[in-house]
Amino acid sequence: MGKGTKAMQRRSLLGAGLGGLAAAGGAGRPARAEATPGISATEIRFGGTTALSGPVSALGVQCRAVEGVCRMANEQGGIAGRKLSYILYDDGFSPPKTLEQVRRLVEQDRVAFLFNMLGTAPNNAVVRYVNQRKVPHLFLSVNGDKWGDHEAHPWTMGFAPSARTEAQVFARHALAQKPDARFALLYQNDDFGRDYIAGLRDVLGAEYDARVRAASYEVTDPTVDSQLIALQGADVLVSGVTAKFAAMAIRRLHELGARMAHYIPSGASSVAGVIQPAGAERALGTITSAYLKDPNDPAWAGDAGMARYREFMARYLADADIADIYYTYGYTVGLALLQILRQCEGELTRERIMREAANLRGLELPTLLPGIRVDTSPIDYRPLQQLQLVRWDGRMWARFGAVIEGGTG
Repeated sequence: MGKGTKAMQRRSLLGAGLGGLAAAGGAGRPARAEATPGISATEIRFGGTTALSGPVSALGVQCRAVEGVCRMANEQGGIAGRKLSYILYDDGFSPPKTLEQVRRLVEQDRVAFLFNMLGTAPNNAVVRYVNQRKVPHLFLSVNGDKWGDHEAHPWTMGFAPSARTEAQVFARHALAQKPDARFALLYQNDDFGRDYIAGLRDVLGAEYDARVRAASYEVTDPTVDSQLIALQGADVLVSGVTAKFAAMAIRRLHELGARMAHYIPSGASSVAGVIQPAGAERALGTITSAYLKDPNDPAWAGDAGMARYREFMARYLADADIADIYYTYGYTVGLALLQILRQCEGELTRERIMREAANLRGLELPTLLPGIRVDTSPIDYRPLQQLQLVRWDGRMWARFGAVIEGGTG
């Protein structure tokens, strides 16, 4: 279902200052909250796991921003008179550790819901468990298309545009530049990486096998040098990779003198986490997709939404690198969570929380690009399906073209 077909009842956080963003929870009507784990008369307790150590730990800073949003909300009186309590455990991007820590969160810490958990393989390890126990498993930090399947796992929902949608957009843009383009695909050997295969197949159809040469890697691999050497000679390289491997790929392509057009995931495009480690000049011309305002882009210097974001960072995360877009992501997803909890109107049961997660209509957030909104419904668990292409110009990600409505299949 396209987002444009949905009712556009806008619930915007664009006009709120820091106080307004958090204070709107109010004193909602008392709920059957005492029957819900993690909910008391004074507390909303939730949690999650992320990689604070290990090969993808650069992404873990998202959760620091979520912690900051919780502090902001609590300073302003919480939600429905309750303070937010966020319990975060390090899983090192290890699925067995994820399952161990999630069981601890659900069975010992008794959280009301799980939030912003990082990674395809870690979430795969727990999705059956949390759905069997009917624990909301919300706004996962993943790009897999499967996380929008409301029938397969009705208690689980992603947030970012899917990798499959992103791959479709990349392929269509590449073909518009060169209709006979030959593609190389570097992908992580899991569901996340395989979504890039699916997206290219969606666009290329029966020509996929003739036009695409693909190579996979494991998240534990020390380098992707051999894969990139084998993929030389194509016109286009689509890298379905995480941050560490995106930086490696950019650096190695430059060393090889490869002239392929290079597309990388939006989730692996942080200036601080990817471009700077790879080298800004080496990344010149690299393309990705965007749905967040880039804190490094001077176009947003006078933007009211980004002014509020900078105020938030200065107040709650003063020691953080404001140039790192993973903080921007964490702030954005944290604000979306506040909206869900407000919509519960004090009825903070797991069922109501899940129902409101699937009832976000035209939600505008201060750090989303203009024209991009959060939309969900009971049959559409893909909150963001709009993208804009951006190109690294040596200093920043420069937007070009119009916002593109995505979709799969």
